[in-house]
Amino acid sequence: MKIGIMGGTFDPPHIGHMLAAESARDTYGLDEVWFMPSHIPPHKHEAGVSGEDRLAMVQEAVKHHPSFRTLDLEVLRGGVSYTIDTIRELQTEHPHSEFYFIIGADMVEYLPKWQSIDELVQRLTFIGVGRPGTPLDLGSLPDHIAGRVTLADMPQVDISSTMLRQRAAEGRSIRYMVPDGVYEYVQRGGLYGIQS
Repeated sequence: MKIGIMGGTFDPPHIGHMLAAESARDTYGLDEVWFMPSHIPPHKHEAGVSGEDRLAMVQEAVKHHPSFRTLDLEVLRGGVSYTIDTIRELQTEHPHSEFYFIIGADMVEYLPKWQSIDELVQRLTFIGVGRPGTPLDLGSLPDHIAGRVTLADMPQVDISSTMLRQRAAEGRSIRYMVPDGVYEYVQRGGLYGIQS
């Protein structure tokens, strides 16, 4: 099986995440994409809502796609979520699967700073997905990393979780910027200050 891992905080998951996953799946013939919310990402502050809420929102987001799954590994493990720890575990559990890690274009330039990146690029291929205003420049990466990054184009949607949290805090709508199930979950739980 060719499996894409879509990691992130998903605070909240939005249609940009879904388009990135579908673009990578379609471009590289991935059999499945596993959405994996991090517990505490190494490169960001702790999430605004709990891991359980973020996991539940991701489950809502992916439930109607036959090739999308939710992976609770990092939320259950706790602590800072390092991709290398997760990939080692997944490859032990699924030794016959080929793994790809899907990241936004804005993260590609930071790959040299990732924990154990030299081992990671031996274990998997990164799929960098284009985002508005962020050119994908592999030329700035060391050759051994650049050679393990491939690119996928996606429809350009200028939406981020940060922007959605800000809109919600200002009392503005996020409907249609997140999957319907996510919007309903946010409303039911009063997350991000949104009331039903």
